[in-house]
Amino acid sequence: MGFGPGDTEPSEFKGGAAPGGVPPVAPAAHVTFDRTELDCIFGLYGRKVAAGEWRDYAIDFLRDRAVFSVFRHASEIPIYRIEKDPRHARRQGAYSVISASGLIMRRGHELHRVLGVLDTSLSLVAV
Repeated sequence: MGFGPGDTEPSEFKGGAAPGGVPPVAPAAHVTFDRTELDCIFGLYGRKVAAGEWRDYAIDFLRDRAVFSVFRHASEIPIYRIEKDPRHARRQGAYSVISASGLIMRRGHELHRVLGVLDTSLSLVAV
């Protein structure tokens, strides 16, 4: 199949208005965890998996928040959800840990402090 003068290949988009007169739509922005946040979360996750407490996880990047869900078994509901919600960043803190019943266990501005509610490792205290 040949193209005549002035015709372009249909799959080739040269810019300007989109074919059909509909302007191109930018993809919707999603809230995500950055590398340092994921390192902190996966550090805790690895310790809990090694202890046999946690077995599976899921990550969801939504428009209004990012959610890291922790499962004891793959077929259950999550036992904990670690959420990053930028709408609460100035007041209560962007990070929160939520239990399976919906109880907010801890909320704050620093992720490693918020995750402290889940990290129940024993520590030696000197008096």
